[in-house]
Amino acid sequence: MPRIYKCSFCGCEIPPGTGIIYVKNDGTILRFCSSKCRKSAVILKRNPRKVAWARKRRAS
Repeated sequence: MPRIYKCSFCGCEIPPGTGIIYVKNDGTILRFCSSKCRKSAVILKRNPRKVAWARKRRAS
């Protein structure tokens, strides 16, 4: 049975067979649901708590 992972940036569930796996030089595995999440985390270095569309946003 395939495992369902959560996006490392926004926290949404990634269906099996989709998503992007990014492996850092130190061996850390980051899983992203879309290129939007990957670019926000890796390239733009955004904090998911400060992005309005991310589900990991803290309740205010």
